[in-house]
Amino acid sequence: MIYVIGLGPGGAAQMTARAKNALARCDTVAGYGLYLDLIEELTAGKTRIATGMTRETERCRQALDAARAGHTVAVVSSGDAGVYGMAGLVLELAGERPDVAIEVIPGVTAALSGGAVLGAPMTNDFACISLSDLMTPWAVIEKRLRAAAEGDFCIALYNPMSKKRRDQLPRACDILLAARAPETVCGLTRNIGREGETYDLLTLRELRDAAVDMLTTVFVGNSQTRVIAGRMVTPRGYRIE
Repeated sequence: MIYVIGLGPGGAAQMTARAKNALARCDTVAGYGLYLDLIEELTAGKTRIATGMTRETERCRQALDAARAGHTVAVVSSGDAGVYGMAGLVLELAGERPDVAIEVIPGVTAALSGGAVLGAPMTNDFACISLSDLMTPWAVIEKRLRAAAEGDFCIALYNPMSKKRRDQLPRACDILLAARAPETVCGLTRNIGREGETYDLLTLRELRDAAVDMLTTVFVGNSQTRVIAGRMVTPRGYRIE
């Protein structure tokens, strides 16, 4: 049996009760080392399958092998396992091992947990777009950015920059600025739900040169988004009298 578990943004306090219960039933846990460290108090005594970034396929195959050997396995992802997480990969690889039962346990993705830190930027329609081109060609990412900008969606940008990818966020901002006003309200959240959590409000013009990393989630408001009492808010359209 494999439970594919979304951990939410941080440690045990950020997990759903269903995720904690599923993890408690497991004797083996597989994940990126940083994520396993965040839930260390919940995995004492369990066998760990830890691999680094870019070795996700190896990790998931090891988890499937452990499940076939009779273990109850948790494959963990930060946020939600189905949003840039391991759920899709585990289910793809399960085609090679159809005898393994799999249950996906949802978690809170960064667009929601980071949005709560900023206020309420995602109250209306929104899009999530990853700026990492490791698996998605940059031309496809550009197409999605243009479509979201022209559709006036609020946008959560995942994986905005890494040590090797330094120009994706400025390039994304240039695309967005072709359809959005430079004064569009934006927000940054870093280390959501963890020690050192920070956030900042800025304009789309300022976002182009902002310092971000892989622990940052970027929020771009739509034409209605505004700052209210220091919080980023996108009105849904309720009549306030």
